[in-house]
Amino acid sequence: MKKNKEKSVVTLLLGSVLFVGILVGCNGNSSQTTEQASGTGQKQEAVATGSDVADGPITLDPSLPDTPILSKGPHGEDAVSAKTLELSVEDLKKIQEKKYKAAIAMHYAGNDWSTAQVEGLKAAFGKMGIEVVAVTDAQFKSEKQVADIETLLAKKPDVIVSIPVDPVSTASAYEKAAKAGVKLVFMDNTPKDLQHGKDYVSIVSADNYGNGVEAAHIMADRLGGKGKIGIIYHDADFFVTKQRTDAFEKTIKDEYPGIEIVDRGGILGPNDGEKVAAAMLTKNSNLNGIFVVWDVPAEGAMAAARSAGRTDLVITTVDLGTNVALEIAQDGLIKGLGAQLPYQQGVAEAILAAYGLLGKEAPAYVAVPALRVTPDNVLEAWKSVYNQEAPEIIRNAIK
Repeated sequence: MKKNKEKSVVTLLLGSVLFVGILVGCNGNSSQTTEQASGTGQKQEAVATGSDVADGPITLDPSLPDTPILSKGPHGEDAVSAKTLELSVEDLKKIQEKKYKAAIAMHYAGNDWSTAQVEGLKAAFGKMGIEVVAVTDAQFKSEKQVADIETLLAKKPDVIVSIPVDPVSTASAYEKAAKAGVKLVFMDNTPKDLQHGKDYVSIVSADNYGNGVEAAHIMADRLGGKGKIGIIYHDADFFVTKQRTDAFEKTIKDEYPGIEIVDRGGILGPNDGEKVAAAMLTKNSNLNGIFVVWDVPAEGAMAAARSAGRTDLVITTVDLGTNVALEIAQDGLIKGLGAQLPYQQGVAEAILAAYGLLGKEAPAYVAVPALRVTPDNVLEAWKSVYNQEAPEIIRNAIK
């Protein structure tokens, strides 16, 4: 989804260092299934992930922060920390004996968050001896996701892990999967009217509220507690992005009386950031900062600020994508963010899928801790987020 020029440049520079997905199915074939592709754009065949099965318990990385989870689930559920999840040796043996199959239905691919989720899922499923038979990219189109799920069901997976593009229009497709006996684990949101324990195993999310809080604190710190700011929010019925914006606004209003929110602009998709930010800067010549609901439109806001000659603008966001990480490392326009931990979220989703297959009780809502990212810790944060060292281009950019 990162379609601005900076994305293209950075992706080419990274080459094979960072495994980045691309948008697929551009020919309009809504039933196409695809495996995540390399940065060259070359498709890869779906592969079995059972070649590195584990012989010990599977948990999340124990070094993850133990920060309190501030988010609630989409139906008001209290969060259970993903760090509490575990598959025992006995659990693993039972799973490995069955030779299960899993499929992954993404809302969109081609960004670092989606790629890391899929990599975490595949790594954890591989340790369980579960084959990943397909990964689909709905390109943020609900009708394509419905078709994708139909195609996945034809492959007879035991598990589908997915993030609904739209909780209403995709609900019937997920309901059909549940009735077919497929164990469903959702990322971030649930389809309308599906019930925990009956239709799906669990929802897994980042602590999105906590990440919005972190972005607010970074903004206030960089502005010295004073200034006028704008907010670019996601103008859609999407639970997790709303939590981020709500958290940011409440933190600013409650804790930083010297900062005034003077403008708000909504985006429908990731490529609207530059247009909305440009209009906001034109309307408010004295704007000191902008919060953007996630990193891809934040790249657009960064481009708008540069076009307007506003290199003094402070931008904060959520999600540690490649381009924003590079900007933070250079102490550029994006001063910091609250980071999700998508690789670890993928691991948690795979563990919960195993819970479903084993008939183990699973929490309704599970969250991975929030992580504050600034120039001081961007390299360490990258490793926590993606389970690998930061690319050389980011390491070399540190001031």
